[in-house]
Amino acid sequence: MSKRIVITGIGVLAPNGIGKDEFWNALEQARSGIKPVTLFDTSTTRSKLAGEISDFDPVQILGKKGLRTQDRSTKLVNSAAKLALDDAGFEYPIPEDEAAKFGVALGSTMGSVWSISEFDKVALREGPGAVNPALFSNTVMNSPASQISIRFNIKGFNATISTGFTSSADAISYAYNLMRFYDYKVVLAGGVEELCEQTFKGFHKIGHLAGSRGSKPELNCPFDKRRNGIVVGEGSAIFILEDLEHARSRGARIYAEILGYGTSFDVKSRNIYNPKAEGAAEAIKFALEDSKTKPEDIDYISASANSTLDCDVMETRAVKKACGEHAKEIPISSIKSMIGETFSASGAMNVAASLGVFEKHFLPPTINYEKPDKRCDLDFVPNKARRKNINIALVNAFSPTGNNTTLVLARSKEN
Repeated sequence: MSKRIVITGIGVLAPNGIGKDEFWNALEQARSGIKPVTLFDTSTTRSKLAGEISDFDPVQILGKKGLRTQDRSTKLVNSAAKLALDDAGFEYPIPEDEAAKFGVALGSTMGSVWSISEFDKVALREGPGAVNPALFSNTVMNSPASQISIRFNIKGFNATISTGFTSSADAISYAYNLMRFYDYKVVLAGGVEELCEQTFKGFHKIGHLAGSRGSKPELNCPFDKRRNGIVVGEGSAIFILEDLEHARSRGARIYAEILGYGTSFDVKSRNIYNPKAEGAAEAIKFALEDSKTKPEDIDYISASANSTLDCDVMETRAVKKACGEHAKEIPISSIKSMIGETFSASGAMNVAASLGVFEKHFLPPTINYEKPDKRCDLDFVPNKARRKNINIALVNAFSPTGNNTTLVLARSKEN
C-alpha cells in the first residue's frame, strides 16, 4: 500500500507578499503585485509592468553568508526553502542521521537565463580567461536545486524538473511519487522563476507580453475580453512534503494532503494552446481518476489562465470537457491577475494560494475582470474575494508547448 503524502510547511515569495501570511492576505484583499519594472531598463519596450518582488532582501531571510556569488533565482528559492523549513518546524542543517531521508524536487526552466547571458557576455567580450569561475555554477539549470541541498544538508535525491510552465507542478508530482514508493520521509518541492531583462525582452519581441503589440493597452485581466497577453511575474514557492505517518509522529501541523495528479502532453500544441483543449482536459480527467474524486467533489479550481486570448478560452473548455455540467458550479479564479505569469513557478504559486484557501476560508478573486468574454463563461470569482469553506481544490498548470498537469489537494482534517 502506497503512503499518504501531506504538506506540512510552506515558503513563498510573491510580487504581492513575502511569506505565507502576507501572500494570503494580499490575495484575500485583491492586492496586486504588478508594478513598473525597476530591475532593468524598459525604455525601449512598450510593456513596462511586471510582477516584480521589489522588496526582496535575501540577507533578512538567509543572512549574509554564501550569498555573494548566488544569482537571484538561487536567493529566491533558498529563501523560500528556509521559510518552508521554519514553517514546518525542522531544524537545519538537517542532522546527518536524517539527511538521506530528505530530498529536493524543483521546477525551473528559465531560472538560469540571466546567469548564462551575463557569463557569456564577459566571455565573448573579454575572453574566457576574464570570467569569474565562481559564477559558472549559476549557469547550470540544476544549480538552484543543488544549492538548497548544500545549504540545508539534504543528502537524498536532488532533481530539477524543466517542463516549461508546468515545471513546479511536475516537480511536486515527481516528489509525491518518489515518496509514496520509496523511503523518503520529507521532500522540499516547488518552483522558482526570476524576473530578468533577457526573458522579459525576449517575450516582448515575439509579441507575447500585454501591450507589446501596436496600440493594445498593457492589461493583466485573465478571462476578460480585453486581454491581449501576459504580464511577466517572478517568485518562488517551496513546500515541505511529508509522509503522513512521519508528520503525525512529530506532531506536525498539516495543511493539506495531495490526493493525486494527472499529466498529459498535447501534440497539437505548438507554441500555442490547443483550442480544443484535449491535453488539458485529459490532465484534469487523469487527476480526478488518480485521486478517486468526481467533478462534484471539487470545491475550487486554481486556474492556469494568464490573460492570453488562447489560454483562457482553452482552460474554460478543458474544465467543461472534464467536469461536464458541474463545471458551471465550480468557482475558478486566476491569481496570475495579481502576480503575473511566473512560468515554471506558476503551479507552485497556485498550490500556495490553495493552501491559503484551505486555511483562511476564502476564494481569491480574478481581479481586473470588467468585460465578460462569451467564450469564457464559468464562475471566475470576479474582483473580490469570496468567503467559502473548501475541502478539495484542483490546481491547473497548462503550457503552450504541450505539457498539461493538474494536482488534486484536500484540506487536512487533522488540525
